Amino acid sequence: MPLKLTVNNVAATVDVPPEMPLLWVLRDVLNLKGAKYGCGIGMCGACTVLVGGRAVRSCMTQVGVAAGQPVTTIEGLSPDGQHALQLAWETHDVPQCGYCQAGQIMSAAALLEHTPHPTDAEIDSAMSGNLCRCGTYPRIREAIHSAAEAGAPARGK
Repeated sequence: MPLKLTVNNVAATVDVPPEMPLLWVLRDVLNLKGAKYGCGIGMCGACTVLVGGRAVRSCMTQVGVAAGQPVTTIEGLSPDGQHALQLAWETHDVPQCGYCQAGQIMSAAALLEHTPHPTDAEIDSAMSGNLCRCGTYPRIREAIHSAAEAGAPARGK
Protein backbone atom coordinates (compact mmCIF):
# COMPACT_ATOMS: atom_id res chain seq x y z
CA MET A 1 0.00 0.00 0.00
CA PRO A 2 1.50 3.37 -0.97
CA LEU A 3 2.48 5.72 1.85
CA LYS A 4 1.98 9.48 1.79
CA LEU A 5 4.87 11.57 3.06
CA THR A 6 5.58 15.26 3.25
CA VAL A 7 9.33 15.71 2.92
CA ASN A 8 10.78 19.21 2.93
CA ASN A 9 7.26 20.62 2.40
CA VAL A 10 6.74 18.51 -0.72
CA ALA A 11 4.07 15.80 -0.84
CA ALA A 12 5.28 12.42 -2.00
CA THR A 13 3.71 9.00 -2.35
CA VAL A 14 6.06 6.06 -2.01
CA ASP A 15 5.26 2.44 -2.74
CA VAL A 16 7.45 0.74 -0.15
CA PRO A 17 6.84 -1.53 2.82
CA PRO A 18 5.92 0.51 5.93
CA GLU A 19 8.73 -1.13 7.91
CA MET A 20 11.42 0.05 5.46
CA PRO A 21 13.89 2.42 7.16
CA LEU A 22 13.14 6.06 6.41
CA LEU A 23 16.80 6.56 5.47
CA TRP A 24 16.50 4.25 2.47
CA VAL A 25 13.29 5.90 1.32
CA LEU A 26 14.93 9.33 1.52
CA ARG A 27 18.15 8.27 -0.22
CA ASP A 28 17.04 5.58 -2.67
CA VAL A 29 13.44 6.45 -3.48
CA LEU A 30 13.33 10.25 -3.11
CA ASN A 31 17.00 10.80 -4.09
CA LEU A 32 17.77 12.98 -1.06
CA LYS A 33 21.36 12.10 -0.23
CA GLY A 34 22.00 14.49 2.70
CA ALA A 35 21.24 12.01 5.48
CA LYS A 36 24.10 9.54 5.61
CA TYR A 37 24.30 5.88 6.51
CA GLY A 38 26.74 5.60 9.38
CA CYS A 39 26.31 2.75 11.81
CA GLY A 40 22.85 1.40 10.95
CA ILE A 41 21.92 1.03 14.62
CA GLY A 42 21.01 4.63 15.51
CA MET A 43 24.17 5.28 17.52
CA CYS A 44 26.17 7.73 15.37
CA GLY A 45 23.57 10.30 14.28
CA ALA A 46 24.80 10.69 10.68
CA CYS A 47 21.29 9.85 9.43
CA THR A 48 19.43 12.33 11.66
CA VAL A 49 16.39 14.08 10.17
CA LEU A 50 13.41 15.82 11.71
CA VAL A 51 10.08 14.01 11.88
CA GLY A 52 7.33 16.14 13.33
CA GLY A 53 10.00 18.58 14.52
CA ARG A 54 11.88 15.93 16.52
CA ALA A 55 15.33 14.63 15.68
CA VAL A 56 15.15 10.94 14.75
CA ARG A 57 17.66 8.42 13.45
CA SER A 58 16.29 7.66 10.00
CA CYS A 59 18.20 4.36 9.82
CA MET A 60 16.05 3.07 12.69
CA THR A 61 12.78 4.88 11.96
CA GLN A 62 10.30 2.97 9.86
CA VAL A 63 8.84 4.99 7.02
CA GLY A 64 5.36 4.04 8.18
CA VAL A 65 6.00 5.93 11.41
CA ALA A 66 6.91 9.07 9.45
CA ALA A 67 3.84 8.93 7.21
CA GLY A 68 1.49 11.79 8.01
CA GLN A 69 4.17 13.86 9.77
CA PRO A 70 6.39 16.54 8.26
CA VAL A 71 9.88 15.24 7.50
CA THR A 72 12.75 17.71 7.15
CA THR A 73 16.15 16.74 5.82
CA ILE A 74 19.25 18.89 5.48
CA GLU A 75 18.12 19.66 1.93
CA GLY A 76 14.90 21.15 3.30
CA LEU A 77 16.47 23.20 6.08
CA SER A 78 17.19 26.00 3.62
CA PRO A 79 16.75 25.97 -0.15
CA ASP A 80 19.95 27.96 -0.65
CA GLY A 81 22.10 26.80 2.28
CA GLN A 82 21.62 30.08 4.12
CA HIS A 83 20.00 28.78 7.31
CA ALA A 84 21.62 30.33 10.39
CA LEU A 85 22.96 26.93 11.46
CA GLN A 86 24.57 26.31 8.08
CA LEU A 87 26.14 29.77 8.10
CA ALA A 88 27.36 29.33 11.68
CA TRP A 89 28.88 25.96 10.72
CA GLU A 90 30.92 27.74 8.04
CA THR A 91 31.82 30.71 10.25
CA HIS A 92 33.14 28.44 13.00
CA ASP A 93 34.90 26.06 10.56
CA VAL A 94 33.01 23.09 11.98
CA PRO A 95 33.28 20.60 9.10
CA GLN A 96 36.43 18.62 8.63
CA CYS A 97 35.61 15.37 6.86
CA GLY A 98 31.97 16.47 6.76
CA TYR A 99 30.37 13.03 6.98
CA CYS A 100 28.47 13.68 10.21
CA GLN A 101 27.59 17.30 9.54
CA ALA A 102 24.08 16.93 8.11
CA GLY A 103 23.06 14.86 11.12
CA GLN A 104 24.76 17.28 13.49
CA ILE A 105 22.97 20.26 11.95
CA MET A 106 19.59 18.52 12.03
CA SER A 107 20.02 17.63 15.71
CA ALA A 108 20.98 21.24 16.38
CA ALA A 109 17.89 22.41 14.47
CA ALA A 110 15.65 20.25 16.66
CA LEU A 111 17.35 21.62 19.77
CA LEU A 112 16.82 25.24 18.68
CA GLU A 113 13.19 24.55 17.85
CA HIS A 114 12.51 23.54 21.44
CA THR A 115 15.22 25.54 23.23
CA PRO A 116 15.94 28.78 21.33
CA HIS A 117 18.79 29.85 23.64
CA PRO A 118 20.41 26.67 24.96
CA THR A 119 23.11 26.49 27.60
CA ASP A 120 26.32 24.54 27.04
CA ALA A 121 24.86 21.69 29.08
CA GLU A 122 21.67 21.64 26.99
CA ILE A 123 23.72 21.61 23.78
CA ASP A 124 25.94 18.82 25.06
CA SER A 125 22.91 16.77 26.07
CA ALA A 126 21.04 17.32 22.78
CA MET A 127 24.10 16.60 20.67
CA SER A 128 25.40 13.64 22.70
CA GLY A 129 24.01 11.09 20.24
CA ASN A 130 25.86 12.59 17.27
CA LEU A 131 29.40 11.34 16.85
CA CYS A 132 32.12 13.32 15.12
CA ARG A 133 35.25 11.31 14.40
CA CYS A 134 37.13 14.55 13.73
CA GLY A 135 36.36 15.87 17.23
CA THR A 136 34.89 19.27 16.31
CA TYR A 137 32.60 19.31 19.36
CA PRO A 138 33.78 22.68 20.75
CA ARG A 139 33.20 24.33 17.36
CA ILE A 140 29.80 22.65 17.05
CA ARG A 141 28.81 24.13 20.42
CA GLU A 142 30.00 27.61 19.38
CA ALA A 143 28.17 27.36 16.05
CA ILE A 144 24.93 26.45 17.83
CA HIS A 145 25.31 29.42 20.16
CA SER A 146 25.92 31.70 17.15
CA ALA A 147 22.89 30.37 15.32
CA ALA A 148 20.78 30.84 18.46
CA GLU A 149 21.96 34.45 18.73
CA ALA A 150 20.97 34.93 15.08
CA GLY A 151 17.47 33.63 15.92
CA ALA A 152 17.71 30.43 13.88
CA PRO A 153 14.39 28.76 13.19
CA ALA A 154 14.52 24.98 13.24
CA ARG A 155 13.23 24.72 9.69
CA GLY A 156 14.02 26.87 6.73
CA LYS A 157 11.42 29.07 5.16
